[in-house]
Amino acid sequence: LPGAPPEMLIPGGAVFTAEGKNELDAAIMDGKTQKAGAVAGVTRTKNPILLARKVMEDSPHVMLTGAGADRFSVERGLEQVDPSYFYTEERWQGLQKWKERQQTASANDPVDPTHLFGTVGAVAIDSEGNMAAATSTGGMTGKRWNRVGDSPIIGAGTYAKNGQCAVSATGSGEYFIRESAARQICDRVAWKGESLFDAAWATIMSVGAIGGDGGLIAMGPDGRPVFAINDLGMY
Repeated sequence: LPGAPPEMLIPGGAVFTAEGKNELDAAIMDGKTQKAGAVAGVTRTKNPILLARKVMEDSPHVMLTGAGADRFSVERGLEQVDPSYFYTEERWQGLQKWKERQQTASANDPVDPTHLFGTVGAVAIDSEGNMAAATSTGGMTGKRWNRVGDSPIIGAGTYAKNGQCAVSATGSGEYFIRESAARQICDRVAWKGESLFDAAWATIMSVGAIGGDGGLIAMGPDGRPVFAINDLGMY
């Protein structure tokens, strides 16, 4: 950003998996056409959200993962970077602290709640009422086995439909997936006649009721944003 203070001029970064790698997820959805694109576990695309858009606009699919998504990115000419581009010392130290905690943790303990500041989400509406939502994340520190959270899953962490709402969520993704959180908000508006505010809060509380935490942003046809959080915060 021109004129940005030095502390903002930092390279791209992402949380680390248990194996010390960065695996990135992103999704985008067009509320007018109901088209969507998503990627999971990508490792070399500088801007994963641009890759998700390429999937939406330049492929017959909705979601690509891992090596296939990386290959599609190269074929479509998106900017590639060495995986070290996503390294930041703060995130690396976060992994070391996570490893220390694992010495006393059980196998079923939740992964580190790095969603407090690890996901970027956006919702938007244009002058013709067309809505869109997009979400991009590195996931959670210490994730294993190519874990995929809610961010790239259409209807869980990302969803948009004209006349109803656009939603981007962040948090303990496993619970947002189980509740179909993003789609649930729009369905509450369309089928139950709830206000967007009430629908957002009822949904985030339903996520909390089964053990999940996090937050979401949503926007309705009037262009007013709504925030719902059941966590310590969302930046």
